[in-house]
Amino acid sequence: MPDILLHLLPLIVSCLLYAALGFHFWRTRWSENGHPVAPLPMQPWERLAIFAALTCQGIGLYDGLFGAGGMRFSFSFALSLMLWLAVLIYWLESFRSRMDGLQPMVLPLAAVCAALPALFPQVHVIAHADAWGFKLHFLAAMLAYSLFTLSALHAVFMGFVERKLHHRVINKHLASLPPILAMEAVLFRMIVVAFLLLTVALGSGVMFSEELFGKALVLDHKTLFAFVSWGIFAALLVGRQAYGWRGRIALRWTLAGFMVLLLAYIGSRFVSEVLLGRI
Repeated sequence: MPDILLHLLPLIVSCLLYAALGFHFWRTRWSENGHPVAPLPMQPWERLAIFAALTCQGIGLYDGLFGAGGMRFSFSFALSLMLWLAVLIYWLESFRSRMDGLQPMVLPLAAVCAALPALFPQVHVIAHADAWGFKLHFLAAMLAYSLFTLSALHAVFMGFVERKLHHRVINKHLASLPPILAMEAVLFRMIVVAFLLLTVALGSGVMFSEELFGKALVLDHKTLFAFVSWGIFAALLVGRQAYGWRGRIALRWTLAGFMVLLLAYIGSRFVSEVLLGRI
């Protein structure tokens, strides 16, 4: 029991830190407490606290994925890693843009996902994890998933901001968020990078499928959803460049592509590991 608790301690600590920080950012940036509506820049101690939570979760994820030799994985580790990368990207982006108003949604989600490996400990050992082709495929896929997750969160908030501005409502939510044009620029910057990473992930999966798994690429539901998502984001970027797509059109395409991509792996692993009890 003590060994198990020690193994889970970094994830538990990061979960508590994310939860506390999420409440703090909600209280100081979102809560209507009678104070004047004005943006509150992120403080140095807040950046340090987020970095501490990222470090704790990173240690826990590395130990869970690689601590026993080889490589282990599951849907819970996938979600936890995706939100870890999302928080990291927000933290880095906060040095150039005002991102503190987005933290009240991102940090609570990170808190929940940090605890998932402890709540759903089922894992499976991944074969061929030492092959460089697999490492390229895995890293590109997880980075792409994380960036698309962050893009979907961005899209939700942009839709929220647009509705509030349309009704001429100004409150602490809006005062703490970046300007809508800045949010849109960040959104498409993330989508472009994520699309390139997804292209690398799909390309490496096709190229190294036979080498890694001993068989040619199989067009199963996971692969089909991944390629459909790639097509949705490709159409979005072409529409943005050729027709100037923005606003609600861009948000709908972003959310549609993200949901399809989420079904490509997370949905299939959840059904297999939790509902069907397969490792």
